[in-house]
Amino acid sequence: MSANHLMGVYNRAPLEVDRGLGARLWAKDGTEYLDCVSGISTNALGHAHPVLVQAVKDQAEKLWHVSNIFKIPGQEELADDLCAKSFADVVFFTNSGTEAMECALKTARRYHFANGAPERIDIFGFDGSFHGRTYGAINAAANPSYTEGFGPPMQGFHQLVWGDKEALEAAFRSPTTCAVVLEPVQGEGGCRVTPDEYLRWMRQMADETGVLLIFDEVQCGMGRTGKLWAHEWAGIEPDIMAIAKALGGGFPVGACLATTKAASGMTVGVHGSTFGGNPLAMAVGKAAFGELSKPETIANVNEIAGYLKQQLHGLKERFPDIIVDVRGKGLLIGLKLVPNNREFMGLARDEQQLLVAGGGDNCVRILPPLNLSLDEAQEAIRRLEAACEIARTKLAT
Repeated sequence: MSANHLMGVYNRAPLEVDRGLGARLWAKDGTEYLDCVSGISTNALGHAHPVLVQAVKDQAEKLWHVSNIFKIPGQEELADDLCAKSFADVVFFTNSGTEAMECALKTARRYHFANGAPERIDIFGFDGSFHGRTYGAINAAANPSYTEGFGPPMQGFHQLVWGDKEALEAAFRSPTTCAVVLEPVQGEGGCRVTPDEYLRWMRQMADETGVLLIFDEVQCGMGRTGKLWAHEWAGIEPDIMAIAKALGGGFPVGACLATTKAASGMTVGVHGSTFGGNPLAMAVGKAAFGELSKPETIANVNEIAGYLKQQLHGLKERFPDIIVDVRGKGLLIGLKLVPNNREFMGLARDEQQLLVAGGGDNCVRILPPLNLSLDEAQEAIRRLEAACEIARTKLAT
């Protein structure tokens, strides 16, 4: 086999995965790895979780796909579950997080159009954010490395410096502002946590100005931070929210959630999807969300996150020449490093069979399954400690 016929858009690690179970991955050569990437916060219940496997098997024998011109089995049930455990009144199902964000952006603009303010098209995002790879999503984040070469910037998308309250207030008060979009906890941007008081202030400003608040919880939602939704820590709610990743436990499914008011412009014919909300995705999504939203799952996140954070701060004290900062929330953990993060990822993988993800601001991300055991967490720390020792030796030579 050859990779020559694959479009060269991925900087792949030299690891050919064969199978997975729980928090373990096995390469084709038989090497076993402890997986603290989880498909980048996607395999939130680990690999080959029996409840999800059974859901796929049961539904695959009944119905895979049917057009959205008909009522699709499972859509209403999963939508009911999501709305019952969130701020939302309505849901649109997608195949991915970036599609959920596209729906969120369109929903926000359509809201103002339907309410007699078509001039309100400006959408403000933040540096370090990541919302996906479609045109709307890359312009909302405005990361130059993702927008370069894809034509002029799309009209109405603006980027603010994360934490610049004065600039954000001016954006809220502009008469052409449609929405503000952010990740309550940034993933790709280096695991930066938006302070709770800042989120509460944003909610207040949105209510005052009529601007819609869009939260991207594709990576930080569904239990990852120690609450079902990351914004719950601040005690506020968005108008629109994009979710995906963990919602399918590895199966492609996403959703755009909204209040009835925010979605008032989304009428028949203004949006759609061929595969979004297909029967297979709905069966897996319902099973995955049922497991993720269990109190015992959330409790485990907080227990394991508390242990990992304590141990990681200890490693930071022991290895100040390797680890600069420990950040993030719950099991979305970032380590800002002194050595190059890509080199450290390779070292952890090749020398300690520990898989961690990259991130902005020279961070590596630790994103284990939400049902990680304490024994596995202790193993991850031992392997990370050994990787730090090796990195220190390499820096000294």
